[in-house]
Amino acid sequence: MGNYILRRILISIPVLLGVTIISFVIINMAPGSPLDKLIDPNLTAADIAARKAALGLDGPLYARYLAWLGNVLHGNLGYSMTSFQPVSELIGQRILPTFVLMGAALIIGFVIAIPLGVLSATKQYSKLDYISTTGSLIGISVPTFFLGLVFIYIFSLKLKLLPSGGMITLGQDNGFVDRLRHLILPAVVLGVNEAGTLVRYVRSSMLEILDQDYLRTARSKGLKESIVINKHAFKNAMLPIITITGLEIVTLLGGSVVTEQIFQWPGIGQLTISSVMSRDYTTLMGLILFGSVVCIVANLLIDIIYSIVDPRIRYN
Repeated sequence: MGNYILRRILISIPVLLGVTIISFVIINMAPGSPLDKLIDPNLTAADIAARKAALGLDGPLYARYLAWLGNVLHGNLGYSMTSFQPVSELIGQRILPTFVLMGAALIIGFVIAIPLGVLSATKQYSKLDYISTTGSLIGISVPTFFLGLVFIYIFSLKLKLLPSGGMITLGQDNGFVDRLRHLILPAVVLGVNEAGTLVRYVRSSMLEILDQDYLRTARSKGLKESIVINKHAFKNAMLPIITITGLEIVTLLGGSVVTEQIFQWPGIGQLTISSVMSRDYTTLMGLILFGSVVCIVANLLIDIIYSIVDPRIRYN
């Protein structure tokens, strides 16, 4: 296992390098510049050139990338081109809110998807099965921004049950209950979209397992159907679901960009939107590097968990 992990880490290095190169080129080729919001119309050409040099935008593209890469290798992600704060600090302040939102959404997705998927598979072609598959299709198809706006309109504006945005209520104690109330709407929006995908995987995994001979043997021994399903079938059906969870973490990270902006959740997604709007190249590169590392680590952890759940698997 140790050799496998080391090999995966070594393979990830050129992957990260390739991602940063492509991202750096695309970001710098996009229309606009960080100077657009910093330049005073009254400045002279010499002043503009001085500001461009101060931001490190005066050199050729390859030289700027190598300078950025050199700083990263020394643990320095640079400074924001708009707020002039260290990028590592900006990202560090947003990591916990995003991970809390993603974790809550993943829990909600599994709580909805697992029972629905199992029931849909065990009662194939029933009304429940059709309702479940239709609901999962709707959950996948409805954009998170639309669902978020609908939830805000219903639960915040009309019913006034939950806050429409932010992570805390200004002027209150900002305790656990207050933070939980702010978390519910964005987490449910992401969780519903997540559940739509997971229901289909749980259902298909269960259907494959239900046809196996060892389940027929278990039934022939007189075991209750609930034991056959919960103890034998579901345990083996979870293996491919564990694998897909790694990919869903990546999906959640991408989906949080829109959701955090709608609900003004102070996480990585909101920082990404503001960095794109302000053409903050340095912060964007730091966010892309962070997202890439999260994806690689998540998939590596899923592989390790997979081997723990199924002792037959050995990584060499």
